[in-house]
Amino acid sequence: MPNRAADQIAQALSAAGVTHVFSLSGNQIMSLYDALFEVGMNIIHVRHEAAAVHMADAWGRITGTPGVALVTAGPGHANAVSALFTARGCDAPMIMLSGHAPTTLLGKGAFQEMDQAAMAAPACKAAWTPTTTEALVAAIPRALAMAVSGQPGPVQISMPVNLLEGPGAPAPAPVAKAAVDAGSVHAAVEQLQSLLGDAQKPLIIAGPNAMRGTNWTELQTLRALGIPVIGAESPRGLKDPALGAFAEVLPAADLLILIEKPLDFTIAFGASPAIAENCKIFDVQPDEAQARRSRANAAQRLCGQVQLPAGALVPALQTALTTTAYTGAASWAAEVDAAVSYRPSGWSTLDDRAAGAMHPAALFARVQAHMDQFDDWTLIADGGEVGQWAQACLQAPVRLINGVGGSIGSGVPLAIAAQIARPEVPAIVVVGDGTFGFHIAELDTAARYGVPITVLVCNDAKWNAEYQIQLRDYGANRLIGCELRPTPYAQVCAPFGVHAEQVDRAEQFDAALARAVASTMPAVVNVALDGQAAPNLARK
Repeated sequence: MPNRAADQIAQALSAAGVTHVFSLSGNQIMSLYDALFEVGMNIIHVRHEAAAVHMADAWGRITGTPGVALVTAGPGHANAVSALFTARGCDAPMIMLSGHAPTTLLGKGAFQEMDQAAMAAPACKAAWTPTTTEALVAAIPRALAMAVSGQPGPVQISMPVNLLEGPGAPAPAPVAKAAVDAGSVHAAVEQLQSLLGDAQKPLIIAGPNAMRGTNWTELQTLRALGIPVIGAESPRGLKDPALGAFAEVLPAADLLILIEKPLDFTIAFGASPAIAENCKIFDVQPDEAQARRSRANAAQRLCGQVQLPAGALVPALQTALTTTAYTGAASWAAEVDAAVSYRPSGWSTLDDRAAGAMHPAALFARVQAHMDQFDDWTLIADGGEVGQWAQACLQAPVRLINGVGGSIGSGVPLAIAAQIARPEVPAIVVVGDGTFGFHIAELDTAARYGVPITVLVCNDAKWNAEYQIQLRDYGANRLIGCELRPTPYAQVCAPFGVHAEQVDRAEQFDAALARAVASTMPAVVNVALDGQAAPNLARK
């Protein structure tokens, strides 16, 4: 085989431990397909470019290693960019490789020529277009390292086709991994010792990356030392139903420790009354950009800030907790836990009616009961109102949601990559009927590659989130454009080669879900859902 730049890129991906590339083919990237074939790479060929990015996003979140999406130039790149916004909001380590018009024709109106890096940059940690072979080959290890360093996130590289297909370049120098600054850790311990010595009701809020893998496992040790730990990754912010009535106890906190959690709209920008005026804020961010935002939003209440990744901060907190007068207020931790776990008692007695649409709480109680028989499983919750019900009602060892970006439609591709990354456990994706329409064709992808996800289509025949806004803000006589048909998606999806179940009555659901999960095939369960607004879990 010729030693093309494409071959060097394929070899670099393989050497970095990349085993799967999520892609949709196109003219400018076929040399890289050929090179990936040579190294034995698994290419998961999708039906829409955005799906490739969602899959790389899920891979990054599940494994902690960069997912890789590969798309073509121009419209292929443009189709994929919106999915980067979701990955960015979820701190997902991934890279998106895009084909690009040849450097020799730039500015002349070449086929599919556009400023791709400028389009992708707002949704990425970084985006650039190498203009020499040496720079292109060096971009791959650099992008992989950048995706996992600091605040993890997506990185986009555009690859001019003439460079890809041309001769290779000398191997680039290894990318050095940034070391944790010991001085910053020591400073964090000293600041936290002082703050915790004065605090009565400290609280930790963790961002998406800190909520995953070993970061989250280590943060749980702080609960045992008396500090409540809350994860915040929802576009609903403090109204996230997964957090129960947490918003009611947050104003009582006198010390808020943010760990890789932006001080953004999801926690009211740190403003009162959501957070008390006298509450001190200690900010831990791995990147200067987020640290700068915290300084601007917190103003005088920012009592300390350190630039560290979550994994380096937890030992500092453990040291500070065990070397100060703070011994943990059991009553405060219990108060926070009770608020987060609060769900209305009436949910357990809801009538799920033998005929007609099921109430979301009744439906998801059945889902939870079935999935509890497994030691491990993956939940993907997607959609507007139905996604909120799923997050409020379902507990899974591993969960993926649409993230603070507030996008919908990513559920099926997220589930496919999650199932590939964790093949030994079942993956259930909950979608609304509106959400399902975004990437329904990816069921073909799941069928072609034998990926046995189970898709639960909660069919309320409407774009319910927007329908509820119209109903609440404008009245029942001004509903427009948000209704859908009660399409029998089991019949629609069966030709994709999936196991299909149509549930018309509640009494049919348990057996249908059991058959779907046990089918070892991609499966769709379409169930009529009562179109309820997302739950309001206020206790007051």
